[in-house]
Amino acid sequence: MRIAIASDNGKVTGHFGHCEGFIVFDEEGGNIVKEEFIQNPGHKPGFLPKFLAERNIDVIISGGMGGGAVNLFNENGIEVILGASGDSRNAAEAYLRGELKSSESVCHEHRHHHHHRGGSDN
Repeated sequence: MRIAIASDNGKVTGHFGHCEGFIVFDEEGGNIVKEEFIQNPGHKPGFLPKFLAERNIDVIISGGMGGGAVNLFNENGIEVILGASGDSRNAAEAYLRGELKSSESVCHEHRHHHHHRGGSDN
């Protein structure tokens, strides 16, 4: 599993799209076995979910994120965990222990999940 943490100076950032980069943790057997930093290539609508999906990210963790980005991550098969804070490695380890759950901290109200743009998850 690959976990990406939207980070600024090693801490979970409050807003995903404007972070300095992503600390990516590779997990095997419940343990972090590798850590790398990927510079944020820039905040362009719809770009980052695809950019991270191409790097085989399974989970993105951030303090907050807009509803459109959440939907795009979900469409790319990436789990979104919001409402995290503090040290990035601690957040990744808390997620692996099952202690970090999304607080649904979407940056604007968006509770309806009606996306029928063709395609299916089946």
